[in-house]
Amino acid sequence: MLRRTMSATEGTRTYDAVIVGGGHNGLVAAAYLARAGRSVLVLERLDHTGGAAVSTRAFAGVDARLSRYSYLVSLLPSKIVRDLGLDFRVRARTISSYTPVQRGGCATGLLVGGDQERTREAFARLTGGEREYEAWQRFYEMTGRLARRVFPTLTEPLPSREELRCRVDDESTWRAVFEEPIGVAVEDSFTDDLVRGVVLTDALIGTFADAHDASLAQNRCFLYHVIGGGTGAWDVPVGGMGALTDALAAAARAAGAVIETGHEAVRIDTDGHTAEVVHRTADGEGVAAARYVLVNASPQELARLMGDPAPEPAEGAQLKVNMLLKRLPKLRDPSVDPREAFSGTFHIAEGYRQLATAHAQAAAGELPTAPPSEIYCHSLTDPSILGPDLAARGYHTLTLFGLHTPARLFARDNDGVREELLKSTLAQFDAHLAEPLADCLALDAEGRPCIEAKTPLDLERDLRLPGGNIFHRALSWPYAQEGSGRWGVETRHARVLLCGAGAVRGGGVSGVPGHNAAMAVLEATS
Repeated sequence: MLRRTMSATEGTRTYDAVIVGGGHNGLVAAAYLARAGRSVLVLERLDHTGGAAVSTRAFAGVDARLSRYSYLVSLLPSKIVRDLGLDFRVRARTISSYTPVQRGGCATGLLVGGDQERTREAFARLTGGEREYEAWQRFYEMTGRLARRVFPTLTEPLPSREELRCRVDDESTWRAVFEEPIGVAVEDSFTDDLVRGVVLTDALIGTFADAHDASLAQNRCFLYHVIGGGTGAWDVPVGGMGALTDALAAAARAAGAVIETGHEAVRIDTDGHTAEVVHRTADGEGVAAARYVLVNASPQELARLMGDPAPEPAEGAQLKVNMLLKRLPKLRDPSVDPREAFSGTFHIAEGYRQLATAHAQAAAGELPTAPPSEIYCHSLTDPSILGPDLAARGYHTLTLFGLHTPARLFARDNDGVREELLKSTLAQFDAHLAEPLADCLALDAEGRPCIEAKTPLDLERDLRLPGGNIFHRALSWPYAQEGSGRWGVETRHARVLLCGAGAVRGGGVSGVPGHNAAMAVLEATS
């Protein structure tokens, strides 16, 4: 237990660790530390745990639990699920993706998944030959090897750049992902514009960058999107994303952690030996002292709590749209069943040239004229998120994630620009449907269409994501850099660790920063 050297405050509670923020990473850290016999307090500002990984009945009077913000699982190591004994499952999607397109005046598309022969036929039908399919196989064999080598390192102490390069053990792969803009590898590997676009999307989700951006921000995004689980597969959480955070909270409590909601941290003080968190509730202020404080919040929020200079501003670049449908819409492409097309990732306006144009327009301060986006239907893989009546009547959820919509575009009029962008995004969707999407939308208890949209500024307001950035800041390479520390969670303050998405190897629903912060504490206190 804590031996305090700071001046005592009457009513101060003491713990081995205080965790600021009850998102999934904070809960992972709490569960690991409590299971190791440490006393743990989690302080959560909201009236519930989970942060962005929650399931919500988003529409009045409608029994559908949507993963309102984050929605798929790839980066969560099975090691964490096993270590913590979580009652949590995922299901694989049988279809990887479907991308509709007009060619030669006809509606067609590219369906990837099901089985290899069917995918081969889909490539041949779209591109007129075998070349693109064979290139696709080679490319994803390369990313598969990369995933098997890199993913296990995420829950180990940070390797050096050279150590990770040795783990990758393939110079062409290292060059393509870690040294050259990913656009080079995409263009070298593929010739078809649509195929190139489908590959590139993994480099752009939540990241505002061009395929040839010299910063390689797109490469880092690509890396994290293709290494999850050692396979790169993106799976559906059974019961919605809230099922994960509910399981984590249950595991933390069962191990003895104390979780208090409605407690907002307002300041962290440390003398380098112990730390105190001043927190506010509806009834006033309190103080919790600890040997270590783990901050499951953004680097900007950490700086504010510590009174440190603010880091570089972050900026999100996505539109998140949640929908509930009475039925899946019919498609213009007669060769594909909507139940297959929507069970994977449904790409819209994501040809390679379209993505480049959308980025250039947004970089110039304009809304993209053809906003790129991708859609998937959670309820096709996991109908448990729907009430029995809705499931029996054929209702389905749709989640749309729009790309290349940086926060700066919404600064002048968030509500107005949101509506304008939603309208143009849905128009791109409608162009591939045989019936208007509006005709398929369910109505809530008050007769309103079941559709909601969240801009980066909405996410900043609702979840305190800086600039609406879903990764808290630009993603980092998964190797040691100046100041990154042994586990990638250390800060300039000896007793304060960052266990949120802004840590090195953070971002996405992974639990990795929470695991690594717990390991750092256990190493230091064992």
